[in-house]
Amino acid sequence: MSHSQYTTLPDSHRVPRRGASVAGPVNPNEEITVTVYLRRDPGAPPMPDVLDLAMTPPTEREAPTAAQLADVNRASPADVAAVREFAAERNLAVGRVDELARSVELEGTVGDFADAFQVPLARYQYQDRNERWRTYRGRVGSIHVPADLGDVVTGVFGLDNRPIGNSLMTRRPPAATTLTVDEAAMGMPIGTFLPNALDRLYDYPTGTDGSGQTIAVLAFNGDTTSGPSGGYSQTALNTYFHNVLHIDPPPQITNVVVHGPGNEPGGDIAANTDPSDVTIEIMLDLQVIGALAPKAKIVVYFSRFTEQGWVDVINRIVSDHRASVVSCSYGNPEDAPGLAWTASGVTHTDQAFTLAAAGNVSICCASGDNGSGDIPPDLVRQLNLAPRSHADFPASSPHVLGVGGTRLFAQDDRTIAAEIVWDDGPDSSTGGGVSRVFPVPPWQHTVNLPLTPDLPHIAGRGVPDVSGLADPVTGVMILSVDGRTLYTIGGTSAAAPQWSALLARVNQGLGAQVGFLNPLLYTKLSDGVLRDITLGANGAFGSGPGWDACTGFGSPGGQALLDGLRKLG
Repeated sequence: MSHSQYTTLPDSHRVPRRGASVAGPVNPNEEITVTVYLRRDPGAPPMPDVLDLAMTPPTEREAPTAAQLADVNRASPADVAAVREFAAERNLAVGRVDELARSVELEGTVGDFADAFQVPLARYQYQDRNERWRTYRGRVGSIHVPADLGDVVTGVFGLDNRPIGNSLMTRRPPAATTLTVDEAAMGMPIGTFLPNALDRLYDYPTGTDGSGQTIAVLAFNGDTTSGPSGGYSQTALNTYFHNVLHIDPPPQITNVVVHGPGNEPGGDIAANTDPSDVTIEIMLDLQVIGALAPKAKIVVYFSRFTEQGWVDVINRIVSDHRASVVSCSYGNPEDAPGLAWTASGVTHTDQAFTLAAAGNVSICCASGDNGSGDIPPDLVRQLNLAPRSHADFPASSPHVLGVGGTRLFAQDDRTIAAEIVWDDGPDSSTGGGVSRVFPVPPWQHTVNLPLTPDLPHIAGRGVPDVSGLADPVTGVMILSVDGRTLYTIGGTSAAAPQWSALLARVNQGLGAQVGFLNPLLYTKLSDGVLRDITLGANGAFGSGPGWDACTGFGSPGGQALLDGLRKLG
């Protein structure tokens, strides 16, 4: 069949990255992989009612099996065949087909892809916030697909490989104390914590350690063309768990590579050779989760900081059906033109989150580290952006648990003296606010949500839902990848894995998966199961009794959360 008539792919429009300029033509012979997403089979059974499932107590739920989810979310064989025919006609090879994700990977040259999807591609260059020159393969305008595939293809990702997303990790001020592993045996600096100390301070459920649970951890290896690789050192982790935390054996970790090189640890925080915090972020997540849920299995999913990398890795985690909890310590402003997602990227990622909720999987996402603005102030100045509030995606998705940040003070190893909103200024403050992309979900009508502070004032999904220790001034002590030095690290990327470990332990204690917690949290669990944070602000939003756009309903309460869920059943 000849595909001569084309139509615009909805929600695929792109503008240049803010501050980028054309550096030259692309190499038409470069080999790339592009992921094509397809509609749900019109003849498939109806999707489960996610809200109805989530409102059922976990111990009484009958969640769909992996086979049932695959059946309701399947692509039509005829649609897959049509994409294969189109690929063959355009000199493109078919790679991995993910039936549950309804995705088909196509392989070929940049030139053939540009012709196949009728989109102009060019090389763009820009300076990042560290004044390093970066390049990416980019496009302007919309993607086009053959008219007879217009109702079949829902998304195309990988033509444009600009970086999307950031590590939501914040370092302690340079003057702060660091320790060697031997010095750590003599105690932590006053005001900082080893992550397993939060087990007692946040009252994680007694008699639980994550046994029987699998936690998926997102790990991104920089951008695509000039960003650093990253990963973890198993040797350094073994040192941390054995010599510092006295956890033996260390947690079991396996890797899945979706895009990029996979586990390539490198860079040193002290020498500033990991300026994008790629490696230290992954080390942070694994050390926090391993400290708080040491018997849980951890699967690290490696991908790239591109829209394709995001959409594909979330879909892979869901289709693998291995994890009961997912931890995401990365994000990006949901609506900053030229810096953020396409509408199609947001939609496809949220559809994967919806499928995870239908599969009874919990997803914990960091809410951001730059206050209510969600963009680093130096980047705002560099790009001459108008100051504005932004919610961070994916935390702003209504199908994930958005995790904000606090500053924590301990009276002793079991008693919290005070806990307030993390706010050290606009470049070191918990994210939170109101989504301009997602409307108010039904379960969030139970709280008093603010409107967006900027014109036009609109109502939307409020973020975050919960919070945990994130202030680097009172942060967690994490071992560097070289296995020699402990550093104090914060950011909501430290808080998200705290909650991922907690929900794994709650699952263990319940003997059932919590899954999509938000509907129960807002309608039946909000009173008394979390530590309400009532002091502080993150810029445009202030904290107060009950839910707020700084810390949500507050920090754990781990045992109280477990007990509250038990009572529902």
